Amino acid sequence: MNIHEYQAKVLLSEFGVPISRGVPVLKASDSDAAAKALPGPIWVVKSQIHAGGRGKGKFKEASAGDKGGVRIAKSVAEVNEFAKQMLGATLVTIQTGAQGKQVNRLYIEDGSDIDKEFYLSILVDRETAEVAFVVSTEGGVNIEDVAHNTPEKIITFSVDPATGIMAHHGRTVAKALNLSGDLAKQAEKLVAQLYKAFTAKDMAMLEINPLVVTKQGDLRVLDAKVAFDDNAMYRHPEVAALRDETEEDAKEIEASKYDLNYVTLDGTIGCMVNGAGLAMATMDIIKLYGMEPANFLDVGGGASKEKVAAAFKIITADPAVKGILVNIFGGIMKCDIIAEGVVAAVKEVGLKVPLVVRLEGTNVDAGKKIIRESGLNVLPADNLDDAAQKIVNAVKGG
Repeated sequence: MNIHEYQAKVLLSEFGVPISRGVPVLKASDSDAAAKALPGPIWVVKSQIHAGGRGKGKFKEASAGDKGGVRIAKSVAEVNEFAKQMLGATLVTIQTGAQGKQVNRLYIEDGSDIDKEFYLSILVDRETAEVAFVVSTEGGVNIEDVAHNTPEKIITFSVDPATGIMAHHGRTVAKALNLSGDLAKQAEKLVAQLYKAFTAKDMAMLEINPLVVTKQGDLRVLDAKVAFDDNAMYRHPEVAALRDETEEDAKEIEASKYDLNYVTLDGTIGCMVNGAGLAMATMDIIKLYGMEPANFLDVGGGASKEKVAAAFKIITADPAVKGILVNIFGGIMKCDIIAEGVVAAVKEVGLKVPLVVRLEGTNVDAGKKIIRESGLNVLPADNLDDAAQKIVNAVKGG
């Protein structure tokens, strides 16, 4: 689960992390009061969407101007004008895709007198099964570009969970950022605060870009991007309450209600598979035969007839889907349950695109019989390769 920048900053401030003062704004008419609540004389008006690259983004609407999704205002009147332009407009960034995201929230923040910009992030390193820090002196730019062009400017290290964060970790960050004296002490303190926030709130990723040094000699978090481990949200109702469903795909929200692992993709062949590994293999073989998957969908090992029917409805509700491939290897999941769910869903919502079904494993004969006797126009497949070729040919009109 992702949250907005202003929400992340409120959360981090609870752990003592230094941030700039700011006020969230949902209506342009509130921007005047928000700006006047801050010292000024410089304000930063920030679009709040779940995507990076806001400052370099462009609005689709001409009325929103071409100054990007993060703007510097030098008067309250300018704050008001920017708010009117940006709220309700669609911002396109490198991470949103061409469709962009509508800006429904702004964050009016007090300006900072910046001397230096750094990059710092914390994430879970799955190779070491430890929390890892990534730091670089190259802040304020895409870290992917730094990794590609000057990888030596990126320093990484992991924290042993047996010891937790220690003073030497903070000193490592200070050294990597060429900080000394009081700034080095601030860095050590900040590293401990961030690690505590990361572990206490079950974060999956915490990215600060940029982390800045002000000309007054203060280390400050100027931007924060936070993602949480969905599996831990039952422990954090206060975090779950921050969820903004307007930033999420409607199909993914519907899938989450049935505990389905669903991710929208850009292709035209809908996939319903049990098991993440098999789902990945199914998407790969679709690409091998020249087409793109429309989604990742793992119905899980213990899906019910109702859960399978819900999954099928989500796939067919996507107008981009021109064909559907059901690929089930029955272990815990029984093929006859899958077949019953597919038949029930098709009879309820109809079938307007080609459907290929490959079943193998537990109760496979019963499953195939249910499909065969359903009267549905379904193409059976003997194996994954056969299934992929059949659905690709069907979508292409072969």
